[in-house]
Amino acid sequence: MTTEELMQNVEKALDEIRPFLNNDGGDITLVGIEDDRHVMVRFEGACVSCSINRMTLKAGVETTIKKFAPQIETVTNVA
Repeated sequence: MTTEELMQNVEKALDEIRPFLNNDGGDITLVGIEDDRHVMVRFEGACVSCSINRMTLKAGVETTIKKFAPQIETVTNVA
């Protein structure tokens, strides 16, 4: 899989998650991918101050991204 295809797959994953975040006044943006294994995202809106955004990152975002791009090892939220 090329880097471009990987980015497209990660964006597809984020598109699947985004409606749930939007319902609560939040959003998520892909910041970048390092070494084709480490995804960096940025929570926006209500997600920034949400007390469960770490759980959302691991249980929702990371799981969904790995479904679309199994080679991803980590997903991190950057400020």
